This record gives sequence, structure tokens and C-alpha cells, in this order.
Amino acid sequence: MDRFHSMQVFVAVAEERGFAAAARRLKMSPPAVTRAIASLEKRLGISLFVRSTRHVRTTDAGLRYLEDVRRILTQTEAADDAAAGIYAKPSGRLAVTAPALFGKLFVMPAIIDYLQRYTDTQVQAVFLDRMINLLEEGLDVAVRIGELADSSERALRVGRVRTITCASPEYIKQHGTVLTPDQLCQHSLISSGTANQVLDWRFAENGTDRNLRIHARLSVTSNDAILDAAKQGFGIARLLSYQVAEALANNELVLLLEDYELAPLPIHVVHREGRNPSAKVRTFVDLIAESLRADKTLNY
Repeated sequence: MDRFHSMQVFVAVAEERGFAAAARRLKMSPPAVTRAIASLEKRLGISLFVRSTRHVRTTDAGLRYLEDVRRILTQTEAADDAAAGIYAKPSGRLAVTAPALFGKLFVMPAIIDYLQRYTDTQVQAVFLDRMINLLEEGLDVAVRIGELADSSERALRVGRVRTITCASPEYIKQHGTVLTPDQLCQHSLISSGTANQVLDWRFAENGTDRNLRIHARLSVTSNDAILDAAKQGFGIARLLSYQVAEALANNELVLLLEDYELAPLPIHVVHREGRNPSAKVRTFVDLIAESLRADKTLNY
């Protein structure tokens, strides 16, 4: 087995965390995968995996090698695409990540469109409300909300969202409106986090950002649940504008403290393939960027 293919097998075992799963992904027999890893370990003189009856875990040396191998494979794929020309047909597995609710509402429709256009592709979608390192987790493209940290990732700005304070009309009718952030302490607040957690809500006031210490009566880990609780009239919530756009349009929620809103947060599509991404990445980035830029919910 050639060195390049051995690298592909190694990446598959590391990402799938198992020999059998890697074999299915590569359409190889499990013994062939085992022989490929054994041969690679013998040539390198190191152990790449710690094996047990139930789990396969990458060693520290294997993790360092994985980072280098992923970069080599990505560069090789990019070189192939460059040689084939910009109009090379996208193919292969694409891994995409985004925040959970954002992914459901805006990224999944673009993924379906992409798969229907390019029938030789497969997509793994990872929708989580936490920052994911593309290189460490073997992902190709991410949608990020918020300012980006300096990195080697390529970024394309596609929209912006606001941080919204809101409540249901029924709650406001019963408890009164809120004219300043300081009045929030008189109300039932809904926030993300764990029970009895003390949090800061930030507002813009007199030209500067101000942190307001709040005590939420209801804390949950899902933005969907925060939205539902607010619509049911339990209290005042802080969410991003795309999360509440439909509820605002249907008059299920009303805006509060608009004069104290922070500057909008940017939305970027990022990838890790440099200036000449592979055809599968380039076409997906172009497609989702066009889709997100055209959505008024993300650009007002």
C-alpha cells in the first residue's frame, strides 16, 4: 500500500475512532485497514493508536502526526483541483459546523441544495453551540457568529445579527415595560446557563459598553427553550435577532431596550484550506455565502 493511501487510512481510523468504522467509510475490509495501520506504525517506529476491545484512541504522537497528515492531504487535494481547473466537479466528504439553531434554520437548507446539485458529495453536519476547532476535529467549513480571533483560517463576511432583549406582549401587559437596563432587576429573567448562575448582560449606554449583573429565575442550555419560555410569557429573554425574527413578525414577542443594544455581531463563513480551496469547499462556501447574504433576517 502506498504512503498516500496509508495516510488516508490513518485519518479515517482517527476520525471514526475505530477500525471497522474506518473500513466502512473507505469501503475496505477491516483486516486491510488493520494491516495498513500496522505497516504505517512499523515504518514510523511509533504507536499511532491505543487499542482496547471497545475503543481506539489516538496517541499523543498520533495526534501530532494527524495534524500534519491532514494538512498534506488537503494540500494534495487542492493541487489536484488546481490542475483540473477551477471548474472541477466537487466530490468527496465535506464536514460543516454551525451553531445549533442557526444550523437548523439557515445552514441545513444550503446543505440540501449543495447535495442535490453535486451528487458525488457527502456532508457531515455538526451543529453545536460551542466553538469547534476545524483542524482538531477534521472539519472543513464553519459558520461563526461574533468577532473572529486571529488565525490562519480564511473568512468571508456574509451578514450580521443583533443581540435582542424581548418579552411577550402578555408579560409586558401584566408586569409593565422596561425603559432602562437597571429596571430588569424587577422582572423575571430567562437566560442560558446553569441553575442559580449569576450572569452579566451587556448593554450600550452613554457611548460605552456596560455589564449588568443579572440573576435569572430560569436558566436553560437551549436557545429553543429560552425562546419558548419567553413566548409563553414567563419573563424577559436575551437572544440573537435571527432566533426571534419569526416570533417578532408574528407579534409573539416585542422588543425591549432597543436604545441600549450593542453593536451587531458579524457572521462569517470560514474554512482552513488557504487561498486555493478544493472544489468541494469552494463551491459550498460560494453557495452558502450567496444564500446567507440574500436573507434579510441576517442583514438588517
